[in-house]
Amino acid sequence: MDDLEFDTNLSVKAVYDYNLIRAALDKGDQRAYAELMGRYRDSVYFMLLKMVNNKDDADDLTIEAFGKAFKRLNQYTPTYAFSTWLFKIASNNCIDFIRRKKMIMFSIDKKFENSEGAEMSMDIKADGLNPEEHMVKKQKVKHMRDIVEKLKPRYRVLVELRYFDELSYEEIAEKLELPLGTVKAQLFRAREFLATILKNSTGKI
Repeated sequence: MDDLEFDTNLSVKAVYDYNLIRAALDKGDQRAYAELMGRYRDSVYFMLLKMVNNKDDADDLTIEAFGKAFKRLNQYTPTYAFSTWLFKIASNNCIDFIRRKKMIMFSIDKKFENSEGAEMSMDIKADGLNPEEHMVKKQKVKHMRDIVEKLKPRYRVLVELRYFDELSYEEIAEKLELPLGTVKAQLFRAREFLATILKNSTGKI
């Protein structure tokens, strides 16, 4: 396709984006990828920040969104603006993340959906549990621990520190003496592994 013949309804900005996409795909131009990311990184980040209300998660999700968009760049068609396509990928990925996070960090006394869409609830009280409730709570915690144990050691430690001990990325990096970027990257992989295990788990929380 010629750069200016695909859709006369596209804005000048959208046409410029499409030319960058062609340079990235046809010539493998890394600068074109970098420029596309530079043009939309902030707007994607702030959109995601509104969705998750957490700067660390929004930062991770921004990187993930561009990664997924660039991986599928050959699927983009200039019937609409690249920014529209990118924001859709970012928002869908964020919604998936929120669903996975609900599975991983199921909030006590709040209902959530399992992978089949069935509503489930922890229904654990902080104090005054009777013997039967204590047993149920212990079984639920054990099941979650068993799932985490299936992760590789380096991921397991990160998940325990992040989700059980509720440490920040910075605190984990300092505690493990790892670069902050490494902690974020490995936690992303750990979340993916954990979500897969939870989805395929036959145990009931």
